[in-house]
Amino acid sequence: MAHAAFTSADSDLVPVFQARALAKTYGEGEAMVRALAGVDLECRAGELVVVLGASGSGKSTLLNLLGGLDTPTSGSLFYRGWDLGGADEAGLTRYRREAVGFVFQFYNLIPSLTARENVALITEIAADPMTPEEALHMVGLGARMDHFPAQLSGGEQQRVAIARAIAKRPAVLMCDEPTGALDVSTGKAVLEAIERINRELGTLTLIITHNSVMAEMADRVLTLSDGHITGEKHNRTRAAASTLAW
Repeated sequence: MAHAAFTSADSDLVPVFQARALAKTYGEGEAMVRALAGVDLECRAGELVVVLGASGSGKSTLLNLLGGLDTPTSGSLFYRGWDLGGADEAGLTRYRREAVGFVFQFYNLIPSLTARENVALITEIAADPMTPEEALHMVGLGARMDHFPAQLSGGEQQRVAIARAIAKRPAVLMCDEPTGALDVSTGKAVLEAIERINRELGTLTLIITHNSVMAEMADRVLTLSDGHITGEKHNRTRAAASTLAW
């Protein structure tokens, strides 16, 4: 497929993601677990979507499918009209490398590299990256870029991880419990960084969380339970991350 399908922001007429009857099962017979059970979903460029659900609700499975980390058992999944659900491993690898930035609960920084060097690992292989300095300034770490992870707080390390994820200018930013290991004030700083990236870069941003407080900062909130979307809410206005009442 053409490189442009991963990178162009061509048309708001085509959803970034479109899923129909999306399902994922693990195991067989009596040991079979239905992690996702027929999800219909559309996400558009520039949205900030919060996916809420308890542990085991299917939200991480949904992120793994949308992020190209796993493939569906059945149903359809398209990224900008490209059949993501039917892609081979080479296609998925290219999609993850070019189109998606991931932020997980644990930062996965390389301890022997500075913040700048951790981000440079991505910018050196991306097609049209920011500089590491640009990415670190976006998350408020311009003064800390030559510090090693051990010299940074948990929140600062997570913001380095965000800078690393967005330095390649991904179309999609996937955040899986990004504040799960942080205290309230540090978590807010991380959410403010995510909020700024969504607003300034127009990156479709999905935040997977069990913390319902984050729902207020979203354009749209999806609730998952037992592998189904059981609720969808549109916020008329988005609350600033700094004002969330934890």
